[in-house]
Amino acid sequence: MALRVLTWNLFHGRALPPRNRDLMHEFSECLRTWEWEVALLQEVPPWWPSVLAVACDARQSTALTSRNQLLPLRRALARRWPELVKSGGGGANAILLRDGAITATARRRLALCPERRVVHAVRDDRGRWFANLHATVHDDPQARREIATARAATLRWAAGAPLVLGGDFNVRDPSLPGFVHAGGQKVDHVFATGGLAPVAPRELLDRGDLSDHAPVRVTLADRR
Repeated sequence: MALRVLTWNLFHGRALPPRNRDLMHEFSECLRTWEWEVALLQEVPPWWPSVLAVACDARQSTALTSRNQLLPLRRALARRWPELVKSGGGGANAILLRDGAITATARRRLALCPERRVVHAVRDDRGRWFANLHATVHDDPQARREIATARAATLRWAAGAPLVLGGDFNVRDPSLPGFVHAGGQKVDHVFATGGLAPVAPRELLDRGDLSDHAPVRVTLADRR
């Protein structure tokens, strides 16, 4: 049975060219209409994941990242003036799961400086693990250290079970020994291990002017 995994950096809910208004409905509609079983999302406004999950008939797990002090104030400003606030509205990574239930979660902090970075993961009711990463930007050595830490942590959590690790790696050529590269575009990638392997070329989905990252979808199957 094919497993479709989507990774997308939401650019803090913004568009290019800027629209300077709340675009939660537009992002929700894209995610709702695309076909996927798992969505790995980065740079998500922290108040969006529960709304996106309802729109997509999915379960969700969220990990806060950076700029989340005084979040109610940040939220109020970001909803009214998103292009003024930009990333200052707060950040989160989110995993949406359409197929099955979330039976466990795990997270590992990767960095506090210059910004808080985490890898977090969920296990579904088939024993598969799905992990989401957003590595440090504009610092290749730091990003690679975070990727290596995320790799080790997720392999430990999965303990040999099927595992997908995707997200915004902020390097174009990440190396994850023991994983197969399922597909990517620029800094956005999906890797798999534990028997999972790609069975089709990666796809870039049409998101119009939403975000500065293209949504990447890969199709996997268990080859064990």
